Amino acid sequence: MSSQNAAAPYYFVPGPSRWPLMAGLSMLVTMIGASAWVNDVSWGPAANIIGILGTITVLYFWFGDAIKESEGGLYSQRIDHSYRWSMSWFIFSEVMFFGAFFGALFYARSISMPWLGDLDHKFIWPDFVPAWGGATPAGTVQEFHTMGPFPIPTINTALLLTSGVTLTIAHHALRAGHRAQTAIFLFLTILLGAIFMGFQAYEYHHAYTELNLKLTSGIYGSTFFMLTGFHGFHVTMGAIMLSVVLYRVLKGHFTPDHHFAFEGAAWYWHFVDVVWLGLYVVVYWL
Repeated sequence: MSSQNAAAPYYFVPGPSRWPLMAGLSMLVTMIGASAWVNDVSWGPAANIIGILGTITVLYFWFGDAIKESEGGLYSQRIDHSYRWSMSWFIFSEVMFFGAFFGALFYARSISMPWLGDLDHKFIWPDFVPAWGGATPAGTVQEFHTMGPFPIPTINTALLLTSGVTLTIAHHALRAGHRAQTAIFLFLTILLGAIFMGFQAYEYHHAYTELNLKLTSGIYGSTFFMLTGFHGFHVTMGAIMLSVVLYRVLKGHFTPDHHFAFEGAAWYWHFVDVVWLGLYVVVYWL
């Protein structure tokens, strides 16, 4: 949200919209396509791609309507509060999302692994070694090497921490009314995020081709790729959000006092930074 109008309605209520229904249908097609895809159904990939494109199209027009309403002066302070609470609950849901994966990692490594390696289970899995990564029952998983913190994960940590600094500088510049400085540091933030994703793509290629570490490499491989993969997806989404914000900055949509679209995207980006710090310590170091 970039502007507020004291004469706006007590609480702006938009008219009937087709976007919620279309969003639900497109996401339904996406999930049906994904389910068919993983079960090797021929039409699964096409349905999944159609659903994703439909969802992106709906979001483009739906957010476009919200921007027009904001720029048209229809939003009051109460709308601003609603957006802030909505973004807060959305980020909380993301905390729970990643919490589930961190919980699965903790359970597998700290509870299941020692339990499967005790004396009773030696009769079931005599060749099993209760060590995290690489040591598996004979013949069940191909041998692989685990991923260490150097050099790419450490470089990526520096990139994300630096991006948090540049984004904060951009925010302070916007609040001071320095639009050019805001655009420059916002662009640097997006660039750092793109470099992060480039390094992660290289890391995945290295894992598959040189370490034989794959999604199918037991519980280590599945938790590694699920945690880092979903984080990479969130970095991509955050970069897209910041790119839209940058476009709006260049269009002159924000004022020093009213720029929640910028703040909401910044909250999300800082959340992604914090999640990565947890990943860096738990996944790569421990």
